[in-house]
Amino acid sequence: MGTFKAWVIDKGETGQSLAFRDFDDADLMDGDVTVRVTHSTLNYKDGLALTGTSPVVRRFPMIPGIDFSGVVETSDHPEYKPGDAVVLTGWGVGETHLGAYAQRARVKGDWLVPLPEGLSPEQAMAIGTAGYTAMLSRMALDAHGLTPAHGPAIVTGASGGVGSVAV
Repeated sequence: MGTFKAWVIDKGETGQSLAFRDFDDADLMDGDVTVRVTHSTLNYKDGLALTGTSPVVRRFPMIPGIDFSGVVETSDHPEYKPGDAVVLTGWGVGETHLGAYAQRARVKGDWLVPLPEGLSPEQAMAIGTAGYTAMLSRMALDAHGLTPAHGPAIVTGASGGVGSVAV
């Protein structure tokens, strides 16, 4: 494989730095699926990681980016084969596990979800982690039997990702 381009956060004596540079496949973390990343998002947590204003990143060097869509390049996981379109949200990616702001990511296949039929990689990332979280929140309300007939709901943080999708 070789090298690929990635945004990389490092931490030195003077603090955190961010650079777009070559990253070596040999330095990717453990995982049984390697994905060619085609799309990602910029979440609030990603902004904190990139600017170093909050301790989001837990190890260095770190490739930030908490979610992606892409195409499987190699796989030792029984559910995925090269060419499969996949989505990943969460799992510590971009915090403790090298993330999405790169041309390639190696992750555990159990963290992946097949790209839903009828949804493009761009659409999956337009929804992103925020939309996925909003959907899970809605499903939790449904599971508890809460409906509009129960009265108004309060949505906080509606200026950002989850809130704006939920509203």
